[in-house]
Amino acid sequence: MYSYPATKAVITLNLLHPIEATPIQTWKFDSESTIRIGRSGDNDVILYSSVVSRYHVELHRQPLGWELVNLGANGTYIDDQQIDKERVRDRMTIRLATTGPRLQIILDASESMTPSGRESAAQPKTTKSADGRSTIMSRR
Repeated sequence: MYSYPATKAVITLNLLHPIEATPIQTWKFDSESTIRIGRSGDNDVILYSSVVSRYHVELHRQPLGWELVNLGANGTYIDDQQIDKERVRDRMTIRLATTGPRLQIILDASESMTPSGRESAAQPKTTKSADGRSTIMSRR
């Protein structure tokens, strides 16, 4: 069994504004081995959008980095290419469904760990997606 180093890499997820590509909400994780993203209330990152599946994406910590796994019926895209499974690269951007929200993934081993292991830079908010649908972001 692989044991992770005492200082674990921090992974940051930025929800990007649909037009300006600037972060509008941020989640940081430093101790999770799996991060779940989707519409259901029991995910680690909850995105209320009609094109996001209840369980859309999982990020799995591997010994040599993170792996992204699509679970969503509407797909997960990197550079407009649908993926099933992909190794996570620093600053990569994924899109949930062809018209859904975009998340930027930042890997950082130098950041200090937070006591809770998670923090959100913003409270839940409603925005309009590129196709005009309301999207509400939240976290559990």
